[in-house]
Amino acid sequence: MDLFRKKQVGKSVSENSLKRVLGAFDLTLLGVGAIIGTGVFVLTGVAAAEYAGPALILSFIIAGLACAFAALCYSEFASMIPQSGSAYTYGYVAFGELLAWVLGWDLVLEYGLASSAVASGWSGYFQSLLAGFGWHLPTFLTSAFDPSKGTFVDLPAVIIVLLVTLLLTRGVKESAKFNAIMVVIKVAVVLLFIAIGVWYVEPTNWQPFMPFGASGVVAGAAVVVFAYFGFDAVSTAAEEVKNPQRNLPIGIISALAVCTILYIAVSLILTGIVPFNLLNVKDPVAFALRFIQQDWAAGFISLGAIVGITTVLIVMMFGQTRLFYAISRDGLLPKKLSTVHPKSQVPITSTWVTGGLVAIFAGFIPLNKLAELTSIGTLFAFATVSLGVAVLRKTQPDLHRPFKTPLVPVIPILAVVFCVYLMLQLSAFTWKGFLVWLVIGLGIYIGYGYRNSKLNNPEPSKS
Repeated sequence: MDLFRKKQVGKSVSENSLKRVLGAFDLTLLGVGAIIGTGVFVLTGVAAAEYAGPALILSFIIAGLACAFAALCYSEFASMIPQSGSAYTYGYVAFGELLAWVLGWDLVLEYGLASSAVASGWSGYFQSLLAGFGWHLPTFLTSAFDPSKGTFVDLPAVIIVLLVTLLLTRGVKESAKFNAIMVVIKVAVVLLFIAIGVWYVEPTNWQPFMPFGASGVVAGAAVVVFAYFGFDAVSTAAEEVKNPQRNLPIGIISALAVCTILYIAVSLILTGIVPFNLLNVKDPVAFALRFIQQDWAAGFISLGAIVGITTVLIVMMFGQTRLFYAISRDGLLPKKLSTVHPKSQVPITSTWVTGGLVAIFAGFIPLNKLAELTSIGTLFAFATVSLGVAVLRKTQPDLHRPFKTPLVPVIPILAVVFCVYLMLQLSAFTWKGFLVWLVIGLGIYIGYGYRNSKLNNPEPSKS
């Protein structure tokens, strides 16, 4: 039983391959679309109030460093293996099929659960916007299933998921264009906050700078690292990228750089405007503007948050569809999931399966603590991919690498250390949930994936 059979770099993937239409700028906007959303509009307040205080900026820098090291490693893999699947595909080459499946199943957790959580967050902002006009949905349609509160389904979350699914079926270029428009609006709103807020900063609000000590800063980093997730989704678009060896590294690193600068600026101004202990609210950025009586701008921020969270949902669901497509093409999931529509060149079944599952989770299942599972799953993928760079440098040193991670093995080791350390800051509940998820995944692999793997059945398909 060969659980560690590996894919070869450069092996043709022409069967059911996707159309290459995206450039470096498209990828950068895709990355910014995925990264800036819930993190900046929601998590900044919680992290400042409960963990880091004004030292939130240090939490963002620590989390950003962990992701930067991982991004450099992702960039080497993305330039070397320009195929769909992200960490799943890279793991297949570096470590073999079993760990590739674990990473793929892990990414289902990241993209699928994150999409559901983001859709729930979108619903909350949307309902707040409606309430501003005096409109209210019937209680039973406002949130996930909880009879004690009289709620049965989160209808706005279900609707936005289905609308995004419909958009994704139109084709990647159309989805990217829509994403680009919304990213411009979202970044403009963040810059509006910076431009207004900088004039109301009171340096005394930055004292004490580290009210919860160094441990609070690190715990805050484990929380806000969620704000950086999404740059890895850029690599799932590899088969739809023109000149991927050049454009993928540019897209990944540029998106992360832009978002890090914006996060640092927002966290500095936010904690400079409002005393950190008042920031434990659902809409900290809009709250800060209301705090300084700039209510007109707070309205724009709320609208920007809805737009921002929509782009995160688009890219996360896009990543999930391409992941199902890649795993299915390798035989580890049913072949129907890798069917490509002849006109739109989209893996149509994967797209609708993703939309259906995300809609069910977002509409009916309260996620609360389960959102932490997204963090642990993503950090695990980051650490494993980073380790894979160092492993392949040793085992296959002659592979063509259009982009090379600098200072190997130092950068990969730093990425692993940062990611594992942040994983250890998460709760025991999160670790138990993560292990249960992996056990379920191993059951699916043993029951279906191993026997149906293309590497286990090397004869050419007659599709």
